[in-house]
Amino acid sequence: MHLLGHIRPSRHHTQLFTKSLEASSSATFSSFGASKGSGPMLNRKLGCQGFGASVAAMTSFPPQRYHYFLVLDFEATCDKPQIHPQEIIEFPILKLNGRTMEIESTFHTYVQPVVHPQLTPFCTELTGIIQDMVDGQPTLSQVLERVDEWMAKEGLLDPSVKSIFVTCGDWDLKLMLPGQCEYLGLQVADYFKQWINLKKAYSFAIGTWPKNGLLDMNKGMSLQHIGRPHSGIDDCRNIANIMKTLAHRGFIFKQTSRRI
Repeated sequence: MHLLGHIRPSRHHTQLFTKSLEASSSATFSSFGASKGSGPMLNRKLGCQGFGASVAAMTSFPPQRYHYFLVLDFEATCDKPQIHPQEIIEFPILKLNGRTMEIESTFHTYVQPVVHPQLTPFCTELTGIIQDMVDGQPTLSQVLERVDEWMAKEGLLDPSVKSIFVTCGDWDLKLMLPGQCEYLGLQVADYFKQWINLKKAYSFAIGTWPKNGLLDMNKGMSLQHIGRPHSGIDDCRNIANIMKTLAHRGFIFKQTSRRI
């Protein structure tokens, strides 16, 4: 994710709560710190397996540190030159099972901007989002309440359940959400204050930095890009697919970033 928001066109505001397909993993999860199956040894291992190999042909995963990964990718208002403050206008989360690396549940909604309620032509051209897609949608304050309700419904607030957010970069949870919340006088929930930056995880596993984000990571692992660029929900699906591919090849994900 970068500072320019981007959104997939859709004419329907959706907030999906899909039932869990599998129970929480019973596997033992290790504590933070260096892990077997990561670093240079894993890099050689991944290289030997070849990224062109079919994911479906590989059926085993190493035990992960988390029961669930919460894949998130915001889209925000934008212009050229950039407007301030930017405001979140798409808020998608995928609940990824840490044992199967399959998507079990989806939270997705568009968000009505309040500081700059009228989308700029630049934003519409870049993201494909039109004014009707945000007009009448919940505000960020309302969305954050709904996220908390969804987290509770999915059992993610249970202290015995280990989960962590995953983003493509640090922008979403280090800058965008806390910055907008500060501007609006909103509290940031603790579960948004630590996350996995997929770019860092990929770099640690493969040994190269994905300068162009998802495009470079998909290309580096011979994966087909899902959906269209500049779509929050499609970006989440690509992140989940990259994570599944890395996990198939022995990578163990760990927290990379924190905001106090």
